[in-house]
Amino acid sequence: MEWELFAGVPEENVRRLLSIARRRTFDRGEVVFHRGDPADCLHLIVSGRFAVGITTPLGSTALLGVRGPGDAFGELALVATGAHRSATVAALEPAETRSVLVGDFERLRREHPSIDELLVRILGERVRRLSEQITEAYYLSAEKRVLRRLVELGDLYSGCIPLPQEQLAELAGTSRATTNRVLGDLQRRGVLELSRANVVVLEPEQLRERSGTL
Repeated sequence: MEWELFAGVPEENVRRLLSIARRRTFDRGEVVFHRGDPADCLHLIVSGRFAVGITTPLGSTALLGVRGPGDAFGELALVATGAHRSATVAALEPAETRSVLVGDFERLRREHPSIDELLVRILGERVRRLSEQITEAYYLSAEKRVLRRLVELGDLYSGCIPLPQEQLAELAGTSRATTNRVLGDLQRRGVLELSRANVVVLEPEQLRERSGTL
């Protein structure tokens, strides 16, 4: 398993972290944890994809992100004692993680202080993503945000995105009508193909160019 998240980190430290991790498997739709649950471990994703979402004050569910192989979630458990989960995470398909318990990680840190480099790498990636999201929310149009989510999901799903348009709209922080309009325009241009179950990216480079991510 290649951990892109830890690129450049000494392999010895990655092996040390994985040596204390516990294998976990999840069925499609199975909840890993709910918002408000005690934050007691980090999950490193081996296979499958996970939805990160919250319940709004009106009682509806909003999708905030999708995590896939080589990524992680639940990292704040390792830095905030007594913290609670800020979102609900569920498997979108059969999936597997390596779970690192807080207590086990603390013992590893005492024995090998250099292991903190891995935690810094994970937290740094989260800060980068949050900064990008804030910048997009302030300075990019809704249409552009839809395009960028399509680029990200196209990479994550190797071009065939099995998410409904409503969830695509949630990820882009816009309305379903706007998302439908953008998707329809891309289909007419031959950039992608829409079906009842999937969005298939046919021209990934054109999509990147239109999104401004080239």
